Amino acid sequence: MASHLLQFDDPRELCALYADDLRNLERLEEALSIHVVARDNWMKIEGEEKKIEQALHLFEELRNARENGIQIRKHEFNYALQSICRDGTANLRKMFSSKIEVSPRKRPVAPKTHGQQLYVEAIRTHDIVFGIGPAGTGKTYLAMATAVSALKEDRVSRIILARPAVEAGESLGYLPGTYEEKVSPYLRPLYDALYDMMPVDEIQQHMERGVIEIAPLAFMRGRTLNNSFVILDEAQNSTAEQMLMFLTRLGFDAQCVITGDVTQVDLPSSKRSGLIEVQEVLHDVPGIAFCYFSEKDVVRHELVQQIIRRYEEYRNRGQQELKLQTASRPAAKP
Repeated sequence: MASHLLQFDDPRELCALYADDLRNLERLEEALSIHVVARDNWMKIEGEEKKIEQALHLFEELRNARENGIQIRKHEFNYALQSICRDGTANLRKMFSSKIEVSPRKRPVAPKTHGQQLYVEAIRTHDIVFGIGPAGTGKTYLAMATAVSALKEDRVSRIILARPAVEAGESLGYLPGTYEEKVSPYLRPLYDALYDMMPVDEIQQHMERGVIEIAPLAFMRGRTLNNSFVILDEAQNSTAEQMLMFLTRLGFDAQCVITGDVTQVDLPSSKRSGLIEVQEVLHDVPGIAFCYFSEKDVVRHELVQQIIRRYEEYRNRGQQELKLQTASRPAAKP
């Protein structure tokens, strides 16, 4: 077993590199199978030589990031650690170059994982992008931030946000209240993301003038959306017919992002999800990008990653057991 000693001029510099959180060092130990001791202005790393080199490279990248004005927090540390484990590099400067300016009065939005960074780059370079993966991976939030940024920079003249209204399994016509009251529960997540990025008074002005529009997917039929940034959220609950209808609404100088989680389909069993079908139909069309997220891209509570991973393992075991049961059944007699 090898060891290496890192020394710093100031103890605060050392603490800043791991966000002054010993749990980050525990994650480092677990990820690289090493032992780390941090005291005052020094850190000792023990383990295999190759693993120590990875850890040293991690802290070198973290130090370079701080020198370039990047504050190391939990998400930045985890991003760098995941990058080191994945391909041996941890370019935090590249991640922060992908930050999205949404408002002078709001903090920029920046991708926090490698998957999110690829997603933001895809949105910037493709007219149609599909973001597919579990909840909490930032699919809708980053799409919304990119749309707000495009509106601020006058690259589009309006933002249109759509969502299938099928979560409760009820028809809008049978819900009580006015039109706004009926659709509000379905569209609430879009409002929440929007309020995070723009001042309330500005949002209200834009919505009154039709610059920002939030509507159920069914209300998109028959329209042509020019010079617009269009987002379809929860697209797994769109039918195949609705997906085709939505995609053909795109007009000139328009951009479209479709997000969803194919493991959370609420459609009746007789209906096939449009988000599942579209991957088979459009997977190789130039100008269209498919971005896939995993539990590693979840930026919610740490337990959410574990929950998603355990459910995936559980479902995979169930599918394997079903295949074994099917294979072991005797063939039907002619």
